[in-house]
Amino acid sequence: MHFSIPETETRAGDGATAAYVAYNIHVNGVLHCQVRYSQLLGLHEQLRKEYGANVVPAFPPKKIFTLTPVEVEQRREQLEKYMQAVRQDPLLGGSEIFNSFLRKAQQETQQIPTEEVQLEVLLSNGQKVKVNLLTSDQTEDVLEAVASKLDLPEDLIGYFHLFLVREAKDGAFSFIRKLQEFELPYVSVTSLRNPEYQILLRKSYWDCAYDDDVMEQRVGLNLLYAQTVADIERGWILASKEQHRQLKSLQEKVSKKEFIRLAQTLKYYGYLKFDPCVTDFPEKGCHVIVGAGNSELNFQVKLPNDQIKEGSFKVTRMRCWRVTSSVPVHNGTSGPAAGKSEVKLELAFEYLMSKDRLQWVTITSPQAIMLSICLQSMVDELMVKKSGGSIRKMFRRRANGALQRSDSQQAVKSPPLLDSPDGNRDSITKVASKLSSVSLRAVSHSSSATNIGANDFHGNYAFEGIGDEDL
Repeated sequence: MHFSIPETETRAGDGATAAYVAYNIHVNGVLHCQVRYSQLLGLHEQLRKEYGANVVPAFPPKKIFTLTPVEVEQRREQLEKYMQAVRQDPLLGGSEIFNSFLRKAQQETQQIPTEEVQLEVLLSNGQKVKVNLLTSDQTEDVLEAVASKLDLPEDLIGYFHLFLVREAKDGAFSFIRKLQEFELPYVSVTSLRNPEYQILLRKSYWDCAYDDDVMEQRVGLNLLYAQTVADIERGWILASKEQHRQLKSLQEKVSKKEFIRLAQTLKYYGYLKFDPCVTDFPEKGCHVIVGAGNSELNFQVKLPNDQIKEGSFKVTRMRCWRVTSSVPVHNGTSGPAAGKSEVKLELAFEYLMSKDRLQWVTITSPQAIMLSICLQSMVDELMVKKSGGSIRKMFRRRANGALQRSDSQQAVKSPPLLDSPDGNRDSITKVASKLSSVSLRAVSHSSSATNIGANDFHGNYAFEGIGDEDL
């Protein structure tokens, strides 16, 4: 979750009441909800009551007198840091108190009442599953409703997830993000007010060894088969003419397991492909197609001389990464007053190029957040596997309204503070078991996004596990 409060809005009160400041909370670069200081204070008091003052971060104090514009901005920054700190804490950020607060605020902000509705969820083969639910149903509820409609066994639900995607005119999909526990899928997709945005069901894991678990059951096999066929048809998985002939023969025989087994041997099987974007590696301004899979980011770079080069960056050699946003400068100004300029998103990761050399690599892409989510989920999967766990029961059922992590995930501990080799840069704190819970700050007073604090970094706890043999 990339969280920020990049702007505020002053609203008039009702009748004799004074004007108040509303804070726009952006999650993953999109307006999630709008809240007042008093609502955030109420959340803070609930967390203190449940978890104790020694666990919950300090909250920006009340002011007796009306805030000046400078004080309003200072409070906004303080509230943003507070919410980032809460979200990054594995106990507080995963609590039902925090997530239900965001869900309720999202529903109230979008002014969508609680009522029964029908939601269409897309499958990889283009088919749509229609499920009846409440507008207030959260992501896990919707996923379970889809699984129930498909007769997918409960112990396989954790192998799949819901994604927000945008469908292009040619039928291809751009992945926007994984739907999270703090949002209401129906509200998230309808509030965008664009039919191009849809919710897609797709497998949630990276290691193809887990395919065996999914193929044990008929519905799981059908879903995996449909996704594999779609990935080959859209060119995400590469196959030679002879391999295409073999695949077609297996399709005609409806030999689904054999089809998947053959596909597993092909290049880029299980990868997510991203839209063409720009990178500064090996030099600035290079166009690149990025793929995520097999514990790596794969680059197909078009050099200035039109030569295509390919290379991969292993996630275990990424020391840390960050997502930043910036607003382009227009005539010396930036931010909302500068017009309707698109916010530029960047993913930058610090990579161990050789035994003693770290280098930052930057990707400029509207899908930077989804790229970060992919990196995080690959790290999570590696660490769960390292701890001897399994994604079969990555999450237990909610107990007393709270989603509980499995024992295998609980075993993943946050490593100590990692000092940066750059003495001018703030030290980087490695976040606990959900590194995706990191801030995305809207930089509204600069043409660049380089002024980023320590909380904007994703420290990679899989990085510590590499040795000389990996170099």
